Amino acid sequence: MIDFAILAVFIPTFFFVSVTPGMCMTLSMTLGMTIGVRRSLPMMWGELIGVALVSIASVIGVAAIMLNYPAIFLFLKYVGGGYLFWLGIQMWRSRGKLAIPDNLDEEVDTSPIGLAMQGFVTAIANPKGWAFMISLLPPFINTDNALVPQLSVLITIILITEFSCLLLYASGGSTLRRFLQQRGNVQMLNRIAGSLMMGVGVWLAAG
Repeated sequence: MIDFAILAVFIPTFFFVSVTPGMCMTLSMTLGMTIGVRRSLPMMWGELIGVALVSIASVIGVAAIMLNYPAIFLFLKYVGGGYLFWLGIQMWRSRGKLAIPDNLDEEVDTSPIGLAMQGFVTAIANPKGWAFMISLLPPFINTDNALVPQLSVLITIILITEFSCLLLYASGGSTLRRFLQQRGNVQMLNRIAGSLMMGVGVWLAAG
């Protein structure tokens, strides 16, 4: 298994990195603001799957190869970033599935699969995320011990920490939604969320 002294350093280190605002956290806050925490969960599951894959690949060395050939990321980056930017424009115009309707009791129709793909693409199409995992995970792996148990523990910690931070950001967005709805500023809320979504799209494509 893994040394408890290593865990004592790894847990606060990854929590600090995870809770720092980034593409995934901004996306979570945006969806929490527009569709609520519960309906944002599929995006979080997709993001966590992506993070787990990036983590595993980082340790076994695939990520290092992919970083040497950045063209592998271009399709996902540009298409994913463009899609998020388009969603942001729709939200800015108070249109589309993610925009908050003028009738606040109206059910928002969102596709769980589509949300999961948003989270997955955002997690795996960010070269900075790969670079970070390459630099973070290997130092915590003891080559004298079995790899699978160590990797299992570290990835479990990563996913629990990441999920907690995603929930934190989505809850913050949901709180902001209630605050603005009390004043009838639905259009303002859509524009704030749309701007954040467009920012995530640009960030993803340019990262």
